[in-house]
Amino acid sequence: MKLPYEYYQQQDVVAIAKDLIGKVLCTYLDNQFTSGIITETEAYAGIQDKASHAYGGKRTKRNEVMYHAGGKAYVYLCYGMHTLFNVVTNTEGIPHAVLIRGIYPLDGIPIILQRRKAKQISPQITLGPGKVTQALGIHLSHNGLDLTQNILWIEDRKIRIPENAINIGKRVGIDYAEEDALLPYRFYVDSKNLSPNCF
Repeated sequence: MKLPYEYYQQQDVVAIAKDLIGKVLCTYLDNQFTSGIITETEAYAGIQDKASHAYGGKRTKRNEVMYHAGGKAYVYLCYGMHTLFNVVTNTEGIPHAVLIRGIYPLDGIPIILQRRKAKQISPQITLGPGKVTQALGIHLSHNGLDLTQNILWIEDRKIRIPENAINIGKRVGIDYAEEDALLPYRFYVDSKNLSPNCF
């Protein structure tokens, strides 16, 4: 079942980031369906979060979609080379987002392998936000897409990750955020604990 607008428009971005672990990120592009179980996320709490693109109320052409009502894709280029996919959350005017940092490949394995130029499936080929977008074919043109439609969406397939398997820690690569760099806004399942049988 696709996640509805109501899911994305909840107010607690940190709770959403944790709850997205175990949900399934899907794409349907050029008649090709691919998906992966979300295994790593990071929450970004908008205006008051020094790690957020919207910190202090910053509003630009690049981050404008963050200010839309939850249920949109926020896709941007990092370091001029890596395309990153975020889920916009909360209500209009509150720029919260969840970065999808890792997935476990599920559907369309041959396509994922081709996109990642890999010979065999493993958690490592889709561990990292740039690898996620490459594996699922997500690119900058998908910025602003409605996540309840049929190109890019997230499903709840009732996959339940045990609470004790979900790790909580600080976000990656945001030392510039000073004290906010230490916030426990990252949620992840260790890749060593992943296998087709654990879901």
